[in-house]
Amino acid sequence: MTTKHPILRIGTRGSPLALAQTHETRDRLAAAWPPLAAAGAIEIEVIKTTGDLIQDRPLAEIGGKGLFTKELDEAMLSGRIHLAVHSMKDVPTVLPDGIVLPCILPREDVRDAFISLKAKSLAELPEGAVIGSASLRRGAQILNRRPDLKVVNFRGNVQTRLRKLEEGVVDATLLAMAGLRRLGLSRHVTAAIEAEEMLPAVAQGAIGITCRAGDDASLTYLAALNCPESQIRVTAERAFLARLDGSCRTPIAALAELDGDTLTLRGLIISPDGKILHATRRTGAKAAAAAMGTDAAEELAGLAGPGFFDQIKK
Repeated sequence: MTTKHPILRIGTRGSPLALAQTHETRDRLAAAWPPLAAAGAIEIEVIKTTGDLIQDRPLAEIGGKGLFTKELDEAMLSGRIHLAVHSMKDVPTVLPDGIVLPCILPREDVRDAFISLKAKSLAELPEGAVIGSASLRRGAQILNRRPDLKVVNFRGNVQTRLRKLEEGVVDATLLAMAGLRRLGLSRHVTAAIEAEEMLPAVAQGAIGITCRAGDDASLTYLAALNCPESQIRVTAERAFLARLDGSCRTPIAALAELDGDTLTLRGLIISPDGKILHATRRTGAKAAAAAMGTDAAEELAGLAGPGFFDQIKK
């Protein structure tokens, strides 16, 4: 069966990882709703974002996280697309008016991956080794443990970074395990870094799908895909981030984990040079996910003092 006109138009960035996540979303929609399985029922539209176009400068210099979502938001509000698929770690904590986030897919591996042709782990890298990373969070936590290493800006999609590593541009890099798994590139992982050693980015490994507020058809489709457990965990982490005004300019990490109805949240803030680190932990009822995140962030904001983030943003 073929559909003459698409029922759903999904917007996405054009990177291999973004497309893999969008294809996963398409397949889940088709499995949940048989009419969407017909050929032509779902149309995927690639939309370039500012963050994709500017690859030679750190994200902190060019405006932070909204760089990967702004153009998708505009396409949605104009009616060009019905849904947008996002890596949740790239989504600002405040959504534009008229856009909602009703769906989080089942979360993937939250850990960071250590990748190197010269060492089996971060601890085994020789003094002065160069690590490529586009993430202030990763760079700061690396320097906290290994201040003798050099961290350099290292942007580009996953395949580009792996190629640069093989060419010897850097001695090692860190990437999200989730992205490597979704791309079928887990073979490149030298070692997975446990969260106890390096706390992940807020919502790392989670795919979120946005739509227009009041788009009842899209909301109905997405309700069947939402993973309540993943949504609760992401809610706690994003509440933590929101209170700290987090962006790509600030090294912030958090991870919420569920055990039945009990939620445990770990969070930290750290200076980019890794020298100052404040961490906390909360355990409570999953129904209080957002409040738990906000409370943990309040504690760290108090410990850090009013000038902590001002220094980072200079």
